Parts: sequence; structure tokens; C-alpha cells
Amino acid sequence: MAEQSSPSVPGIRDDRAAGKLLAYVGGEAAGVIVYFVLEGTLPALVAVHTVVERGHEGKGIGGSLVGEFYVLAAREGVPVVPLCRYAATWASRHPGQAPEAPAELVERATRELALRPGLY
Repeated sequence: MAEQSSPSVPGIRDDRAAGKLLAYVGGEAAGVIVYFVLEGTLPALVAVHTVVERGHEGKGIGGSLVGEFYVLAAREGVPVVPLCRYAATWASRHPGQAPEAPAELVERATRELALRPGLY
């Protein structure tokens, strides 16, 4: 699990096995992106759901999570498909940090998500 931390950014850990990118503030769980890896000839990381825990809203945790999710994908050389409404909105507001995924990849991810109803 990779972790980053600074005074304004929570500690963020990737739990790939569980499909969760987790944010911690002061050792306490503060937020999560639930995701899955879309396998195949054109792989991607697919953001399904973003949650910021009560008491941590409005502190930039959701944005930090989504930003780190895009950084993680870039390090792996794969695109992000933001099926999560929060992640999609963040991406539209940060086009320089969040390249748009090809339409066929979005369609494939959407079909795959339908097979994983427990993720949303």
C-alpha cells in the first residue's frame, strides 16, 4: 500500500485487493474511493463511489482522493473511468489532471459495473 501525507492532504493508502483508495486524517478513516480494475487489452481504473466520512466533509478529502486516484492511474500507465458522480465532476473541473477516458472504455466499464452490483 502506498501512502502519502502532508499538512493539507490526508494520508492516502491504496488497498488494491479490496478495491479501495483510503484517506486517513490523524489515523482515523476519513474517506474512500471504491474502485475496480478493468482488465483486458485496454485496462483502466474505474472509480465507482466516493465517500467522505461525517465530520470530515468540506476539508478537501474527496478532491485529494480523486486527485491521487488519477496520479495512481498515471503511474500505472492506465486511464481512469470516473463512473462515480463525484469523481466525474472533479475530473471535469480539473481537465489538466484528469484526461478523459475513451468512450468505448467507459462503455466497457459501465457494462462491467452492472455485473458488480455490490460495489455501488
